[in-house]
Amino acid sequence: MRRRAVGQMGEDLATDLLERQGYEVVERNWRDRSGEIDIVARDGDCWVFVEVKARHGHWLTMPEDGLTDDKARRLRQLALNYLAAHDLPDATWRIDLVAIELDDQNRLVRANVLPSAALM
Repeated sequence: MRRRAVGQMGEDLATDLLERQGYEVVERNWRDRSGEIDIVARDGDCWVFVEVKARHGHWLTMPEDGLTDDKARRLRQLALNYLAAHDLPDATWRIDLVAIELDDQNRLVRANVLPSAALM
């Protein structure tokens, strides 16, 4: 399965998982000039910017390893850009990670939501 298809499948699974856990998904694939946020959601009064990391088949690294310090910095800036673009300067917010693992037949092996994965 190609990387883009794995990413799309991961985002679909992440959206379902977040909604089952009570998040309200506001939008997907929000973009501005500096990048993209996979999922924008609400968890009660808190805005949540979700990074989805999906792995397919046999990988040497876990999906969680994909959230590097550099990626976390970019996500924090994107979150601030989103809040500014939507006139939400005083909003409470955080960045969560959803880690998805699929087996060789594209069956879900594991899906975890890691709240506040990219600490401010």
